[in-house]
Amino acid sequence: MKFTRRNAMVLGTGAFVTLGLPIRAFAAGEAQIEAFTGGAEMADSGVTLTAPEIAENGNTVPISVDAPGASEIMVLALGNPTPPVATFKFGPMAASHSASTRIRLAGTQDVVAIAKMADGSFAKASSTVKVTIGGCGG
Repeated sequence: MKFTRRNAMVLGTGAFVTLGLPIRAFAAGEAQIEAFTGGAEMADSGVTLTAPEIAENGNTVPISVDAPGASEIMVLALGNPTPPVATFKFGPMAASHSASTRIRLAGTQDVVAIAKMADGSFAKASSTVKVTIGGCGG
């Protein structure tokens, strides 16, 4: 096979696009956080995120989040092609401000939970989950 300038350009473009995808996903996650918080500062306490340290299968990773006094909790998987995972909203009559679910992770990545408290402040918790078999086509 003859390696031409056109082949080099196609390979270079493919490599550029492939390397740029995780950066775009991370930027999308940052944009979601910015939209949710409005750029407000986030405390590092007030939210408890429970996720496994190692997930054997990325298709079903159990997580739970607890934030007493929260009106809303947003969960993001920053390494996924679509970072927002779930948003839980709690009314004034909610007995508990916690939720649990199973999420899909594309690979080893950070899972972030951000809670909007009743007073308008924000709190954040994160956990790194190591995935041995990817769930989003991995």
